[in-house]
Amino acid sequence: MSPTLPLAPTLELVAEYRIRDLLVGAPGIVGTVDDRLEASGVLLKNNCFFVIFDNSPHIACLGNPLAIGHPDNALLRQRGESAGFEDLAFHERWGRFLIIIEAVAFGENLFKPRIEEYDEDFRYLDSASVDFPLSSDNKGLEGLTYVSRGDEDFVLGLCEGNRCRGGAAGRKPGGGRIQILRKASDHWEHRGTIKLPKCVPFEDYASLDIVEDRIAVVSQMTSALWIGRFQPGTWDFVDEGQVLWFPRTPKGNILYGNVEGVAWITPTQLAFVSDKIKTGEQPKRCAKKDQSIHVFNLPTRGKLAGSPCGSNESVE
Repeated sequence: MSPTLPLAPTLELVAEYRIRDLLVGAPGIVGTVDDRLEASGVLLKNNCFFVIFDNSPHIACLGNPLAIGHPDNALLRQRGESAGFEDLAFHERWGRFLIIIEAVAFGENLFKPRIEEYDEDFRYLDSASVDFPLSSDNKGLEGLTYVSRGDEDFVLGLCEGNRCRGGAAGRKPGGGRIQILRKASDHWEHRGTIKLPKCVPFEDYASLDIVEDRIAVVSQMTSALWIGRFQPGTWDFVDEGQVLWFPRTPKGNILYGNVEGVAWITPTQLAFVSDKIKTGEQPKRCAKKDQSIHVFNLPTRGKLAGSPCGSNESVE
């Protein structure tokens, strides 16, 4: 662990499985299970973990609690046209699943995220671009979650890079950004930006989930989680929140180096999914945790105390 990073409590592992193992023999599987299941997002709905992949249009349903042979385990096969899924949410008022594609080309050197809509049986309904221009096709919006504020419905999109930038500037911590989006007739309007506290020490941002006023944001490169809470009915944080590490080796080296999705299970328990290891770029030890789903508990209140995170900023 870098000496410049603050000390923080560690998440407590409850269970984890390779997604491939959970799908063996499950409905929707044709032949053998794909050896590459590059998980990118997870959502808990109707006591099932829905998992999407950035290398496949198909969607996994994994029963809760996780178990090999669980009767709810299945692969929901899709039309096969879309690619690059990054995260998913459920729009409660519409009764629709929403899946975000990080960036789609709009002319030369211009990209925009795209959100696809599916009914409750994951039948494709519609798609629309997000009014948030990007300069790159691989540093866009990585996370997606649904939030209701009174009579208004929003989805929040999480930028992958700090200050929504790519390259070295995007890896400089202190610039976590969440974009506030609302559906118009044929596109998603950009309504504002939420700033994460400046001291969140993340090099990138991979996913977020909000339940009631609880928010969780996960970083793949830093292998860490930030949890916070909104003031009821607002986009302002109650305080600076809390940083927690995924378990490390005894020497402090990263084990969970590919975490891409997060979903609240209870106020003290969360699920995560992991992408495939980047061969040649990451240490081999990270392969032990890739292409998997993990359940972690937050540390007990006593262990949580003492490592708050930085200054509080909210909507621009």
